Amino acid sequence: MTMTPEQATWFADIFNRLVANVDQVLLGKTFVIRLGFTALLSEGHLLLEDFPGTGKTSFARAMAQSVAGTSNRIQFTPDLLPGDITGVSIYYQGKKRFEFHPGPIFANIVLADEINRASPKTQSALLEVMEEAHVTVDGVTHPVGAPFMVIATQNPIEQAGTYRLPEAQLDRFIMKASIGYPDHSSTLRILEGAGVKAHESTVPPIVTAEVVTEMGQLARTVHVDPTINDYVARLVEATRGATEVRLGASVRGALALIRTAKTLAAASGRHYVIPDDVKALTEPVLAHRLMIDPEAEFDGVTASSIVGQILIETPPPSERQAV
Repeated sequence: MTMTPEQATWFADIFNRLVANVDQVLLGKTFVIRLGFTALLSEGHLLLEDFPGTGKTSFARAMAQSVAGTSNRIQFTPDLLPGDITGVSIYYQGKKRFEFHPGPIFANIVLADEINRASPKTQSALLEVMEEAHVTVDGVTHPVGAPFMVIATQNPIEQAGTYRLPEAQLDRFIMKASIGYPDHSSTLRILEGAGVKAHESTVPPIVTAEVVTEMGQLARTVHVDPTINDYVARLVEATRGATEVRLGASVRGALALIRTAKTLAAASGRHYVIPDDVKALTEPVLAHRLMIDPEAEFDGVTASSIVGQILIETPPPSERQAV
């Protein structure tokens, strides 16, 4: 079953209302907000690499409030243990049995703040839950519910006392983005509201968590022309053939690009994907999955610049089949 034009219009209306709602908190960052909800409705996770004080926590909280969901914030530190994230089983003498106490990962939207400060063992505690949406403690599986999204942050400046995220975990994030500093007019609006603390800023709920789950399922039904699949395949293959790249994007990256393109198409009121949807998402979806050759990295080559060059050199399809 393929999404109908009427369903696409309904999807786009709710999506735009969600974006406008969060835009009241994260001023002047509409594109990043759209990426965040695209990741959520694609049933994926978002990695934010940004400086302190750019509104990452407020962003996650506002997203959770917009979908009438729950949110938790986990501050990653070197002494954080896996059980501090997933939860632990505690034995009660009177009941003569173990009872599971869920950790902060059990929420609709979880902010993993400064994720690269925790040890690799603790970082790996997120691998299962990000991929399977459940955690296993003492052989018992506990689902975290739906919708579920991890928004992880890392500071690109401070490297002392940090542990670089392994490629296997980077690949779990459907996209990577940066909020950045606000422009002058947005800064003035923020300063005008300086009397309100960040944690006191709230936005009204727009939809329920059940509607978000329904929208995620509906986004899967967006039509993708075979020429679009071919275009994505050529883009991904080009990342593997680039001379500056040691390891290109995986098949998971190609699937992520198709999934997010479907969601972005629906968010634009279309029941089919066009090349511009793919182009808009190629850099945030694929760049963080590339391993750059050390010599090229030393010369200032970045994954974003490589992806940008690939987009220029890879021609998009000029026509599509009838839907």
